[in-house]
Amino acid sequence: MKNISSTAAPWGIAAFRIVVGFLFLCHGLSTLTGWPVAPWGGNTSSWTDWPGGWAATIELVAGTLIIIGLGTRAAAFIASGSMAVAYFWKHQPDGLLPIQNEGDSVVLFCWSLLLLVFIGPGAAALDNLRRAKATSSQVADEPVAVGTSSP
Repeated sequence: MKNISSTAAPWGIAAFRIVVGFLFLCHGLSTLTGWPVAPWGGNTSSWTDWPGGWAATIELVAGTLIIIGLGTRAAAFIASGSMAVAYFWKHQPDGLLPIQNEGDSVVLFCWSLLLLVFIGPGAAALDNLRRAKATSSQVADEPVAVGTSSP
């Protein structure tokens, strides 16, 4: 059983990353463009509006990066921080617990994104291609000593 979970885990993490990134992206798109649905309250924001437009821009950019797995840890860290700020600025003053202040989704995003910071992108991520290319170029660039045999 351990062998199956060790080979399937990176793909499970990738699925988790893509779903969380897609949902985060949808929130940003909704706030900025009204697509796929109008934002709560019906009013869209310009990306320059403070704080909603800035938050939506972070959601849009970070969500996209997380989906494709490029700079996943950094994007997830920034996105998680923006959700923590959103919770304490907007939701927490309305009640102590997320169930009281309608902050459930913000808390779930915050902790899900923070988890991605620590576990990484999983399989099928552009980060993995960058890492593989960097590793192969390091091996190709290593000098070969003349007159020595390789193992």
